[in-house]
Amino acid sequence: MNHSASGRATALRNRYGASPLHLLLVLASFALAVYAGIRLLNGDTLGVVIWFVGAALLHDLVLLPCYSVTDRGTQWLFRGRQEPGGGTHRPSVNHVRVPAFVAGTLFLVWWPLILRQDGHYTPATGLSAEVFLPRWLLITAALFLASALVLIVRTWLRLRPRRKAARAQARARRATK
Repeated sequence: MNHSASGRATALRNRYGASPLHLLLVLASFALAVYAGIRLLNGDTLGVVIWFVGAALLHDLVLLPCYSVTDRGTQWLFRGRQEPGGGTHRPSVNHVRVPAFVAGTLFLVWWPLILRQDGHYTPATGLSAEVFLPRWLLITAALFLASALVLIVRTWLRLRPRRKAARAQARARRATK
C-alpha cells in the first residue's frame, strides 16, 4: 500500500513538476485569494474592479517601460567584463537596483504623504505631511550611500589579491636586479 502511494506521488511529481505539498499550498493560496476577493468585492465592486484594471494598465503601459528603460540604461552605464561563456558580468548593477527598488516601494506605500496630498492621512499618522518628503529623500540617499559603500568594499576585496600579486611580482623583479 505504501509502495503504491509513493508511486502515485512520484507520478504526480513527474506530471505536475513539484511535490504534492507544493500543489496543496498553491491550492490553499488560491482559496485564500478567492476568499479575500469575495470579501473585497462585497463593498464597492465597480470601484475595486476599476482600480485593479487601472493599476494593471498603469503598470503595464507606463511603469514597466519606464523601469525597463532605466534598468537598460543602468546596465549600459555599468557594462562589465565579458565572461568566458559569452555573458557579461555586471555585479554593480544590483547596487543600483536594490536601493532603487526599496525607495520605489517606500514611495509606492507613502506617496500621498510624500507628495503632500495628506487629506485624511495626517490625523491617522499624527504627523504633518511636510515631514514625509524630506524623510523619504534622506532614506533614499542613505540606501544609495550604503549600497555604494558595499560596492566599494566588495571591489576593494576583489582587487586585493591582484594588488598582492602585483606587489609580489614587483618585489621579485627588484630582487633579481
